[in-house]
Amino acid sequence: MTFDFSDNSQELDRRSFLKCSAWAGTGVLWALVGGIPKAFALDATGSVSDSAALDSNFHFVQISDSHIGFNKEANPEPLKTLQEAIGKINAFPKKPSLILHTGDITHLSKASEFDTAAQVLGTLPAPVHYVPGEHDTLDEGGGKLYLERYGKGTKGNGWYSFDNHGVHFIALINVFNFQPGKPATLGADQLKWLADDLSAVSTSTPVVVFAHMPLWSIYDPWGWSTGDADQAISMLRKYGSVTILNGHIHQVIQKVEGNITFHTARGTAYPQPAPGAAPSPGPMKVPADQLRSYLGITDVVTVQGNHPLALVNSTL
Repeated sequence: MTFDFSDNSQELDRRSFLKCSAWAGTGVLWALVGGIPKAFALDATGSVSDSAALDSNFHFVQISDSHIGFNKEANPEPLKTLQEAIGKINAFPKKPSLILHTGDITHLSKASEFDTAAQVLGTLPAPVHYVPGEHDTLDEGGGKLYLERYGKGTKGNGWYSFDNHGVHFIALINVFNFQPGKPATLGADQLKWLADDLSAVSTSTPVVVFAHMPLWSIYDPWGWSTGDADQAISMLRKYGSVTILNGHIHQVIQKVEGNITFHTARGTAYPQPAPGAAPSPGPMKVPADQLRSYLGITDVVTVQGNHPLALVNSTL
């Protein structure tokens, strides 16, 4: 089930949406079949109903919103649930090639929080590539601590790209100068860099873009969007397979536009309400025995042959 909140005048059954985004099962694999998103169920053991969909030499994992340092009722032990997520990844029968962390590594941008996160995330079985969330830019230097740790070799406020197994990865930054309730921005300098970066990328190359704030309008009253994202999206439309991964909203929402799949991930720290289902966004308290059904990770798989990437959303 896919919900598009880009038209805020559209009336949607938010209770049904909440039930979908907080799926309490093991997970679901999404793949595009003939341009249409198709779900492959995962059973209680984590096996895919169509095992051929995972016949791949390359897969990677997205984790997001670990919020190390958070200690409120919604989850007083986010370090523990992050460790559970890492344990799930380490138990995969096939080691991922890399990990993407889509921001809010920390909750208050403290050096001690970054240090703790680095120690725990260092137990992952593959290299980790980061982008910051707005919670990673709260220090007096406005993101200095994040850039000291993860900004080496990047441009501007931390944007960069790399290639792996024939996939072109692009890390975009849209959290500096963050204002609650306002759309995020990429900025002219980053958009110019993106155009230059893509100029050397063949249109037949699969592209994966990852950022913290959504690059499509999910719910404007809460600022769950990026104001100048359309300029970036227009550069990507000519590519045959584009997957855009975001965090920030702590729940799974997906939208497909042609060859572009937009996908937001669950966090590992705490849930947030469905768009418009509460007076404002923020940590949402749920019964303790249900918490882990709202938290999770995303496994992304390249499929042999001319197929888009497949996404497996797994809860803790």
